[in-house]
Formats: sequence, structure tokens, C-alpha cells
Amino acid sequence: MSVFEQWEEVTARIKEQADIVQVIGEVVDLKKAGTRYMGLCPFHGEKTPSFSVQPGQQYFHCFGCGESGDVFSFIMKQQGISFADAVKLLAGKYQVELPEKKRSREEKERQEKRRQLFKINEKAAKLFSEYLLNARAAEPARLYLKKRGVTAAIIERFRIGYAPDKDVVGWNFLGGQFSETEKRTAIEAGLLVKKEQGGTYDRFRDRIVFPICSISGQVCGFGGRIVGEGQPKYLNSPESLVYNKSSMLLGLYQQKEQIRKQNQVILVEGNFDLISLVAYGFENVLAPLGTALTKGQLRLVKKFAEQAILLFDGDSAGIKAAVRAVPLFLAEQLAGKVALLPDSHDPDSFVSEYGVSALQRLLDEAEELPEFMLQQLIIEHGMGLDGKRKILDALAPLVDAAASPLQRSLFQAHFADKLGIPAEQFAGYENRKGMVPPLPGEPAEEYGEFPKIQVRERDTPEIDPCRLSMPQKQLVEYMVLHPADFGLLADRGLQEMLSGTIGEILFLELSKLLES
Repeated sequence: MSVFEQWEEVTARIKEQADIVQVIGEVVDLKKAGTRYMGLCPFHGEKTPSFSVQPGQQYFHCFGCGESGDVFSFIMKQQGISFADAVKLLAGKYQVELPEKKRSREEKERQEKRRQLFKINEKAAKLFSEYLLNARAAEPARLYLKKRGVTAAIIERFRIGYAPDKDVVGWNFLGGQFSETEKRTAIEAGLLVKKEQGGTYDRFRDRIVFPICSISGQVCGFGGRIVGEGQPKYLNSPESLVYNKSSMLLGLYQQKEQIRKQNQVILVEGNFDLISLVAYGFENVLAPLGTALTKGQLRLVKKFAEQAILLFDGDSAGIKAAVRAVPLFLAEQLAGKVALLPDSHDPDSFVSEYGVSALQRLLDEAEELPEFMLQQLIIEHGMGLDGKRKILDALAPLVDAAASPLQRSLFQAHFADKLGIPAEQFAGYENRKGMVPPLPGEPAEEYGEFPKIQVRERDTPEIDPCRLSMPQKQLVEYMVLHPADFGLLADRGLQEMLSGTIGEILFLELSKLLES
């Protein structure tokens, strides 16, 4: 039997044993309705149940958002994992043996090392958590969390812990509870640091500790904020075989279901920005791990939402971070907006002073990233002849970062309209790449090379004519609101972009209307 046939047999066995009602029922409150079960869809927000599960056919379908499939499709969508990972997860759950894959010694060693790293991180997370909850010496940390509005429920949900100060437990709080084998693994995980003269000491001391989890909940690393005096204020685990900060986001494991339902993410700058907003009732917040946003992080976001709002400080650093994110959003075809907080405010202080409703208004009025970029350039250079030339120079690489010719045409038309020049004038700037657009008051060369974008080919998905992706919705909106640009959009392939959807019907109707 071939490997393909073996896996085909395994997936068939899993489908036989995995009751789709039971699997989905662990996530969705299902009610029997005739021969099927109904519930609220976990993939979009709704108040009236439109999510149907057919046990006889082992199939689900949502009449609201159009999601459908079998038990594997559900797990893939619900957990944001690949088909292979969904098979492994369900095989483990229903004790179906998977076909053995021949692996090299190096592959086996790597897999075993990953297992050990996850195990030691999990043990450390439990020790930090228990210390925060029970130790008398953790009282300052508990008071700090209480002052920040962090409830016991949030502490439990995010598994927040505390790494005690060396003055209380010495240098080896963790090391004293690890075996020699565990110590070696803990050094690789970055939990312990080797001393030059021999021995080890704890990396995290006198810090409130946040476990950083994979999508499936495995502890990959930690982020810590100091409670008392000392530097650095924030400290993260070093890179390891299981921890890559450029492709992870704090809060994704805990927040992914709400993010999917709202189809939107709020991206903030720090761990406590995230926790504070969760305490105020925002359940779709994520934070990068002490780094600028990366392509890997935005690809993670895209698995669960079609739009992200950057909620950053309104100082020069916040503006710089937002501007740097623009080409990444365009390359990943993720709809992005930015909401800047007033100077001297972080999310917690802003809500404390102005209230939750004021923050919600700020988010509702968030500016689209390309428009934000343009406005920053206008503020910097003005709208004189020389200013417009500099703006065009700065926008050229931004337009070039767009992932499709049609998207580039849209930006050219929009920017040209704002600047009061013909869209064709952008053509002369298309080859002027290489530098990231300059920020207010700073020369472009300080930014280094413009991010190199690789556009990946994707399989063409099945099209539901009643559903539009976020880019398609934006195209339709632009088409309707800017009929003067209709000819340009049509020439650049708008109909093909909307093919098979309700957007194509609108395109054809608008075409007839404009011709009459």
C-alpha cells in the first residue's frame, strides 16, 4: 500500500470514529432540529443560529457566512491549522494510529528536542503561576496587577505568573526545581543563563511573566515586565527551536475565537496594553513581542481576520511604526487602519481618563493605512510643486508593494486624485524602488532597505457568489464611489477580480449605466 493510500485510509477511519456533532459541540452549543443540529456560527458574529450540522452526512454548513465542510475542515478553520495538523489532532483524540514516516536521525532528534522544550516551558509556566497566586513575596506583583485592573479571571486565562526577585529566593528559583537534564533544556529555552564561572541563574527575576503560546496553546516562550526598579523594563525569551518572535503574537491562542467572530484585530504595542484592553472588554487584541510588525505576524492575523487596526502611541515612534507597517499590509493584502492615541497616553491611561466609549470612537474612526501614509507625507512636505514631487518619490515604493496590478492601479488613481495630478504620472515613478518612504523629520536612508515582498501563488478557492473578500469589498466600494475611475479599473481587470461574485453583477450593471 502506498503512503497516499495509507493516509487516505487513516482519514477515512478518523471520519468514521470522529462524531462531527461531538467535535463541533465542544465549541458550539448545538440544539437538535429535526435530523440536524443548529447553533451560532463560530466563524462570524450572529444572534440567530444559522450554523447547521448534519450528523448523517458528517457535514456542516453556515447559511450566514457560507463556511462549510467536514470534521477536518472545521478543525482547520477553528484552530487555524493545516490539514496535516488537523489529521494528527483528531487521530490523537480518537486513538487512530498514523502511518509511520521514515525520518532521519536528525529529524528524530529535532522532534525530541522540541518536545523537551515545550515540556520545560510548560513546567516553568506552572511554577511562575503558582508563585504569583500563593507566595507572600508575590504580593507587590498582585497589587500591581490589581491596580492595572487585571482580574483573577484574566490572570487565569492568560496564565500570568511571577518570577521572584533574587533577594527573596536567590538566583535559582527555577534552577533549584529542575533536574540536571531539565537544566540543560532550560538553558536552550532561555529560562536559565550559564555563568562564566559555572552554574546557572534565572533569566526572569522580579518580573510579571506572560507565557507566549502557539495557536494550539503550547508554551513557546515568555515575556516579562519588571515590578520594581531595574532594567530592562521588558524582557523576552531568546529565540529557540520553538520560539520565533517574528512569527508569533501574544494573545492569539486566547483571543482567536473572538477575533474570528469580529473579523478584526486590534494590534497594540505592549503586553500590558493588551491586558488592559482585555480588562476593559476588548477581546480581539494582540501584541507583537517587542518587535516591529513582521510579515509572519500579519500572515497569522490573516488566518483569523480580514482587517487589523494599529492602536499606537501618537508620538514619533508610534507614527514610525505605523508607516513601516504599510507595505507589509499591502503585500499580504490585509486591510489595515491606524488609530493614534494622544501624546503621553497609552491605551490604559486613555480609557482611564476618557472612558471605553471614547476609545471605541477612536477605533471606529481609524484611518486606512495608505491614506494615513499620504497625510503624513503631506504634513512633512506640503502641497507645493516640490512637495508633491517628494511625495510621489515616497509613494512609489508603497504602490509597488501592492500585491496585484489592480490594487496598484487603485492606489495610483486614489493618490493622484488627492494630489491633483493625472494618475498616469505615477508610471514614471514605478521603477524608483529601494528606500522606505521617509518619516516626518527623518531622512529616508535611516530606514534601510525597503522590505522585499514575495507574492505567493495560492490555490484558487471555491467561490461563493454571495460572499466578497475584504479586498473585493473595497474594490466594489471604490468602484461605486468613484465612477470617474471606472474605465481605468475596467482596463486593469476589475471584472476578472470580481468574477463569479455579486460584485461582478454590480460591475456589469454600473458599466451599462455609465454607457447609457
